[in-house]
Amino acid sequence: MTTTTLSQTVSIPHKELVDTFSQVIPIVPSKGVKDILECVKVEVSNSTFSVTATDLEVAIRSHAPVENPTNNFSFVVHAKTLWQVIKNCDSESVEFRVSDEMVQVRCGFGRFELPTRSVEEFPDTTAFDRDGHTHKVAAGVLRTLIRRVSFAADRKEIAGRFALNGVLWEAEGKVIRLIATDTKRLAVCEGPVEVETPGSRLIPVKTIALLERNLPDNDDESVRVTMRANETCFLTDRMAIHTSLIEGKFPPHDKIIEQARKSATVRISLPVEGFLTAVRQAAVVTDEESKRVDLKFQAGRVTLKARGAETGSSEVELALPDYDGPAVSVAFNPAYLIEHLRALEGEPTVTLELADKEKPVLFRCGESYTYVVMPLAG
Repeated sequence: MTTTTLSQTVSIPHKELVDTFSQVIPIVPSKGVKDILECVKVEVSNSTFSVTATDLEVAIRSHAPVENPTNNFSFVVHAKTLWQVIKNCDSESVEFRVSDEMVQVRCGFGRFELPTRSVEEFPDTTAFDRDGHTHKVAAGVLRTLIRRVSFAADRKEIAGRFALNGVLWEAEGKVIRLIATDTKRLAVCEGPVEVETPGSRLIPVKTIALLERNLPDNDDESVRVTMRANETCFLTDRMAIHTSLIEGKFPPHDKIIEQARKSATVRISLPVEGFLTAVRQAAVVTDEESKRVDLKFQAGRVTLKARGAETGSSEVELALPDYDGPAVSVAFNPAYLIEHLRALEGEPTVTLELADKEKPVLFRCGESYTYVVMPLAG
């Protein structure tokens, strides 16, 4: 191993380092147009150790406190190589010693020397620090909202439909509302927020997924959301996410929900866990050619049936002791029900509202969560 002149040093607890890197590593591309995007920028400043990664559309910076760094410094290094070193360390702390072209990583009895890149090559990340209109929302609230709507966003990038690849963020008064749709289903959830300036933005679903992954699941910590003309920044105590926004016209979600509500003539209360289990069981025999589960509601029960050309058939019955309404049938893609019901973890019941087997079906959980899904024909 070569000997280098090392003058800039910092030590950080291994657990803190793993937590910090695990937040940023998911957006590092394996291979990109620019190989600098395969790197992370590490900065030590004012007793804070921060790591930044970006794919030019989304950037994330995670940080942790450190004690007694020799001075303020920064370096750029290949992300996944350093991540492998960090993950395989077996010591309580990790020490970084930095020279002009090398960073030496020491953990336990291991010592690794990794080449560094010029800090000037790394994309500008000053957007984290710009001002804008802010919202403030509890981390646990935001995580719940994301879980309940993001699955409905369209993952396919189709020309003319880019707005569907985002989650619509609306904030006004004391209410934040997230909306997502792929035109076959629509999810809307709202919660409390502190709003400085009302407005709406289309956040890329990739950013929303990254945010959900890194949010603490409690209401003790707040997320400060800074809205600007073409970008948004999410700030917590440990991280910052900066994202460009999606341009496009989002479908008129209010009208879709209102029409579904007005046309509904049957309302059925369903046990979330029991209904989820029944749908999963019935869907076992579905395949790529038969993504369909037929539901027949009758007084006191619902019967779910599915069939696959080569996989057989299923019939599952779920008791509904409180339902004494008319017999009604409807069919769904089971994935659209399962994803919705999974997002309702912890909720006892959900209310299904429908008119007939051809019109949009509405699911409601309290006054804050609405899910509309198109049934299958036939």
